[in-house]
Amino acid sequence: MVTSAAPRHAAPPVHAGPARMTATPPPIPTLLDSDVVRPAPPASRAIKAQVENFSFFYSTVQALADVSLPFRERAITALIGPSGCGKTTLLRCFNRMHDLYPGNRYVGRILLHPDNLNIVAREVDPISLRMRISMVFQKPNPFPKSIFENVAYGLRLRGIRSRSELEGRIQVALEDAALWGEVKDRLRKPAYDLSGGQQQRLCIARALANEPEVLLLDEPTSALDPIATSRIEDLIVELKERVTIAIVTHNMQQAARISDYTAFMYLGKLIEYGATAEVFQNPKCKETEDYVTGRFG
Repeated sequence: MVTSAAPRHAAPPVHAGPARMTATPPPIPTLLDSDVVRPAPPASRAIKAQVENFSFFYSTVQALADVSLPFRERAITALIGPSGCGKTTLLRCFNRMHDLYPGNRYVGRILLHPDNLNIVAREVDPISLRMRISMVFQKPNPFPKSIFENVAYGLRLRGIRSRSELEGRIQVALEDAALWGEVKDRLRKPAYDLSGGQQQRLCIARALANEPEVLLLDEPTSALDPIATSRIEDLIVELKERVTIAIVTHNMQQAARISDYTAFMYLGKLIEYGATAEVFQNPKCKETEDYVTGRFG
């Protein structure tokens, strides 16, 4: 009878050893557990502007759908959401930037208090409105003029011609923008000589010179380095004691650090609005939680 030969190098027997323990990775920290979120602001603050059942169309394309939310006095409201959700579109409605292009239309109301002015009504003059509602854009956009003339531009439009009054108001605006100490000896130099962070603070000074009631900020630090970003954030928090602020930001940490209220937008709709601490730490909507914890966006 033929028998098979045993292998020359038999595999060693397998002995069952103690089971290996697999360490559970620590949870990833999120803004839901963050201690950087600002505490809830007083609920008694008056409403400075009110968006009511508001929609906006780029010609036939609807960009905003039935949005309603308040903007409170002496507070910072952050508009957050993924790209294309309508944040900047809404912000630009406040000072009628969309009027520059034919075919765009507003449906609903944006009321500016205390005079209950519907700022998107046809009879409202956009130029006069922009004296009350100023805007600072994503990238610094100083005029090709001197530092002095950049800040003086809006004041001249308002008819201010007195040299002493211009100089006084320009100094105040530059001080309010935390820039006076850096530029007071070179006011006649071109604004383009300034660094990126200084240029953005110059744009804020230009916006503040007209003493607006509302300041709109469209991602004002996205093009800046961390040091300049920190200075701008500190400035924004200081400014809210004098002006109502609305800021668009993609930076969740920034929204948590500086805003009092947060509105989360998605696909042209308002998903959730509330005190920033509530929106980040106890969101009511699943979409909000997924966005602020980084699951999408």
